[in-house]
Amino acid sequence: MKPRLTLATAGRVLRQVRADPRTIALLIVVPCVLIGLLAWVFSGTPVFDAIGAPLLGIFPFVVMFLVTSVATLRERTSGTLERLLTTPLGKADFLLGYALAFGALAIVQALVATGFAVWVCGLDPVGPTGLLVLVAVVDALLGTAFGLFVSAFARTEFQAVQFMPAFVLPQFLLCGLLVARDEMPTVLHWISNVLPLSYAVDAMTLVSTSADATGQVLGKVGIVLAFAIGALLLGSLTLRRRTA
Repeated sequence: MKPRLTLATAGRVLRQVRADPRTIALLIVVPCVLIGLLAWVFSGTPVFDAIGAPLLGIFPFVVMFLVTSVATLRERTSGTLERLLTTPLGKADFLLGYALAFGALAIVQALVATGFAVWVCGLDPVGPTGLLVLVAVVDALLGTAFGLFVSAFARTEFQAVQFMPAFVLPQFLLCGLLVARDEMPTVLHWISNVLPLSYAVDAMTLVSTSADATGQVLGKVGIVLAFAIGALLLGSLTLRRRTA
């Protein structure tokens, strides 16, 4: 791995995103719109404070998963990745460059979405707002890592989008947002214990309901980061030069 090539890859990706207003809107505007709709639907009730924070962790994960998987696949189908890998650029440089670029976008996304939820929509977490931002950023990084990983198994952009329900919906159903995980049937509870979004929602729930759970939140964040690193490592092993 060469840091210079990794940073050059990250810079190239960021320039591409800057030139694509639709992607910027998907990354920055769509999460705010969804949060705003949720706050509007539950206006005048305590529901938004109860589920707003967990969804603030889910939305970045979903958006980054979608954008990253499609963008990476586009590099393969266009032949760009194959040409890049004939240069000194290695797979690790490519993946880490993408992770750095979309990680930077994830930070911006999390800051904007959290600020919008708290200061515009009135989300009132019991814990520190900074922890909300931290968990949202880590969730977005998780979405980026999983997007890089699953893109290796898709042949078209449509197939990349199809992976979203396969990877995201089971986690959404079992993460504890709809039903508390300890109230699920035993088998489903066991499955939820190996799904990273469960720990992301647990962390957001702790921030929204407890003022002194920083240690527990950081522990959950560490687990989510471990899943993200594992997905990146697997992505480096499964990344193909091009789609046949």
